[in-house]
Amino acid sequence: MQRTVEYFETPGKANTERCIELLVEEVRAGREHVVVASTEGDTGAAVARALQGSQANLVVVTHSVGFSKPNVDEFNAEHRQAIESAGGRVVTATMPTHAIETALMKQHQGVYPAYLIAQALRRFSEGTKVGVEISLMACDAGAVPEGADVLTLAGTGRGADTLLLIRPAATKRFLELRVLEILAKPR
Repeated sequence: MQRTVEYFETPGKANTERCIELLVEEVRAGREHVVVASTEGDTGAAVARALQGSQANLVVVTHSVGFSKPNVDEFNAEHRQAIESAGGRVVTATMPTHAIETALMKQHQGVYPAYLIAQALRRFSEGTKVGVEISLMACDAGAVPEGADVLTLAGTGRGADTLLLIRPAATKRFLELRVLEILAKPR
C-alpha cells in the first residue's frame, strides 16, 4: 500500500482547514468513524458542517468539566447544538494520560507511566498524543466500536494539525490500540 502524508511546516490552527479537507476525502472513500478533539467546540462544529449529509459517525471529544478551573465546562453550548443537530455526538471525558497521575506528579514530584506515554507520543506531535487519547476516550464512552478503524483529528493548542487512522481499544486495553496510518501532521 502506498499513501501520501501531508506534512505541515508549523503546528497549529492554520492547518485546520486542510486537515478537514483530508478528513472529508477519507469519509468519501468509505471511512465510517470520525473522532475530533475540540476544547470549546469550534473545530468539532467545523467538522460537523463539513460532514453534513454524510453517514459518518462523528464523535467530538472535549476536556472533562473542571479541566481548566473547578466546575468549568469549556465546551460552547452553541457548538454542541450545531454538532448534535448535524447528527454528531459530544463526549466529555477525562484524558487517560492526564488524570490522577497529574495530581500525584504535582504533589509528589514523581514521574508516572501515563506521563511517559504522553511524552513518547508527543515526539511525533502533540496532535498524535491527543489523537490517541481521544480514540481511547471515545471508545471508553461507547461512541466508537473497539477495534474499528477510526479517523482522529487533533492538534497543537487550538485547531487541528494531525489526522490519524487508529484502531482504538478501551483504555483498559491500551496496549491493543494501533496507530495504523499518519495522514497529516506538523514536522
